[in-house]
Amino acid sequence: MEKELHMTIIEADRLFVIRRLKDKKINLKKAAEELGLCIKQCYRLLQRFLKNGPQGLISLKKGKPSNNHLDENIIQKVLNIIKEKYFDYGPTLIKEKLEEKHDLHLAKESIRQIMIKEGIWIPNKVKEKKIHPRRTRRSRIGELEQIDGSYEYWFEDRADKCCLLVCIDDATSQIMLLMFCKTETTENYLEFLKKYLKKYGRPISFYSDKHSIFRINNKQKYEGIFSTKFQKVLKVLDIELICAHSPQAKGRVERANGVLQDRLIKWLREEGISTIEEANESLEKFRIKYNKKFAKEPADKSSAHRSLLPNQNLEHLCMIQEERTLSKNLSFQYKTNLYQIDAEYKNRLYGKKVLIYESKGKIMMVTQNGKELKFLKWQEKLCEPTKIIDVKELETYWPTIIRKPNKKHPWKR
Repeated sequence: MEKELHMTIIEADRLFVIRRLKDKKINLKKAAEELGLCIKQCYRLLQRFLKNGPQGLISLKKGKPSNNHLDENIIQKVLNIIKEKYFDYGPTLIKEKLEEKHDLHLAKESIRQIMIKEGIWIPNKVKEKKIHPRRTRRSRIGELEQIDGSYEYWFEDRADKCCLLVCIDDATSQIMLLMFCKTETTENYLEFLKKYLKKYGRPISFYSDKHSIFRINNKQKYEGIFSTKFQKVLKVLDIELICAHSPQAKGRVERANGVLQDRLIKWLREEGISTIEEANESLEKFRIKYNKKFAKEPADKSSAHRSLLPNQNLEHLCMIQEERTLSKNLSFQYKTNLYQIDAEYKNRLYGKKVLIYESKGKIMMVTQNGKELKFLKWQEKLCEPTKIIDVKELETYWPTIIRKPNKKHPWKR
């Protein structure tokens, strides 16, 4: 007795249209349009329906084995070998052993399915996919700026891996600013911020990940620190900092990073650029070209950027600021060096707190209660500090070696 075949939804829709065609409620041309088929194919379906009834509209391939299915003898042979010799092996290793020792060439997935069907292999549970609902864009440029650092071999094998700081406007998806640096550090982000503020003014908010530059970790909270240096600068500038819970939340900058890792690498190669310094001088040209292709019009064409206030000294704000206490001889330690304060009234400064302003690894200014103090560096080095680096920065500290890129890498396409 033949097994009864059931119709799919598409075949059921075809049956409804073909019945109307048979009853002459529609013509052949109209039926073909509704089914999305040519007139000849629609006529063939009608003939099959008249000859075999509704069963004639069911695909003739249904219920038959695939043309690419494995022979039952081979399946049984593989199962016997697995049960005898490789019962505790995984599908990948079994594939290698079958090729190496038994001259049997099967796909890894075929072996996996054979093992699952026989109960030899228990598949891992597929994780439930999280649904990330779409978020409406902000209406004005400057309302929300997404910032992120992207590590890649931007110069291919011409230089080491480095980081590209990217700022994307949420309302327009246009790149506001790009800057190459070796790693993501507070100093580099402050330099990035200074460039942005000079170019556009103060945005309403920045949107970032949970990097320790933007967000205090548990260890720092335990030590009584509740805001990062970058947060403090944004607070003085009246700019809100929002940290995303997932990469999908700041999807605009993440997608832009993917496009940049494809297009910017090729552009740098075409321009013959192989250093961070050369790239930073030329990035504006690429940014304009990118925005012409990918930027969108905002819902409101007015800008949300605000001018800097007179009391917001950008040069001072965007320096690394550290506090130290002066010793009896008016000296203080910063990193691995000792510094001496040169002041006329020495007794008044003993034990006082001073504020140190650092830029590019050099102390630019020392102040006490807003007054600048003269200082000099002692020519002695204390101990070498232990480097504390983020996991994303680790690869940039590896020694320089020539790495051959993967065949499927974007820059080889």
